[in-house]
Amino acid sequence: MDRFKISAMLAGACFGCTGLFARWQNAMGLASLDILLLRCIVAIVCFFIQIMLSDPSLLKIKIRDLWLFAAIGLAGQLFFSFCYYTAITMMSVSTACILLYLSPALVVILAHLFFKDKIGKRGVLAVLLCVIGCACVSGFGGSVSPLGLIFGLGSAFAFALINILDRYILSKGYKGTTVNFYLFLFAAVGSAVLTHPAETIQIATASIPNGAICLAAGLVTSFLSYLFFSYALSGCESGKVSILASTEPVVESLMSIFVFHEPFGVLSFLGIVLVLFSIVMMNSGQIPGEQVN
Repeated sequence: MDRFKISAMLAGACFGCTGLFARWQNAMGLASLDILLLRCIVAIVCFFIQIMLSDPSLLKIKIRDLWLFAAIGLAGQLFFSFCYYTAITMMSVSTACILLYLSPALVVILAHLFFKDKIGKRGVLAVLLCVIGCACVSGFGGSVSPLGLIFGLGSAFAFALINILDRYILSKGYKGTTVNFYLFLFAAVGSAVLTHPAETIQIATASIPNGAICLAAGLVTSFLSYLFFSYALSGCESGKVSILASTEPVVESLMSIFVFHEPFGVLSFLGIVLVLFSIVMMNSGQIPGEQVN
């Protein structure tokens, strides 16, 4: 397995820690967009430091490409967070998770439309196993309201959009660090408009534990996850990265077992096996996004 595939799986693992930190931050009194704002701030600082230490010229972007960075930050990251967290308030977390993990299939379809990536039978099977596995891990959820369904599907589309836009911007010659810096910059501006930044920061800095948790959340779920994610996209096709990053629900499931001591049934075990098997399929034969000679 090459370093790009490993990076995609590490990105999924970091994303999988989101629920762990979110529970702790919710207990502090932080709402969903408050949490997003704090994570964006940490990510912006980290990527800025990385750019300054490596190559300050990475901050330069062309004016004509500004809309792409605004799109991935606002239509991608901000819209994804808004839809996903809103869906959670309207249905069970497991149901929202199932809808979110329709994104690998959307990525494969969009990559085929925009990048002319090939979709083989093995690739289609891998996508199906991934979606079914995520559904099993999530317990197949519960009832779904029409509005909740819209937000849930919106989160899947937005997550797929981040994947496709990230790849497209990278193809224009920009580095992953540049993309990530502006992604979180625009998302931070958008979330700041929708929240109360002063109150959010006050809660985050009210105590050392609060500050440590918010800092760790930003480092793991925003800085490291997107660092790995963009690196994977720089050398791996979108469909492949999307499914390899489906280690997220597996990590979330393990967190629920070992950290929160939640029940773990046969269905969850089956789901993990299916997700891992779909990942194995990513490393053998024709896969989503793989060019056929």
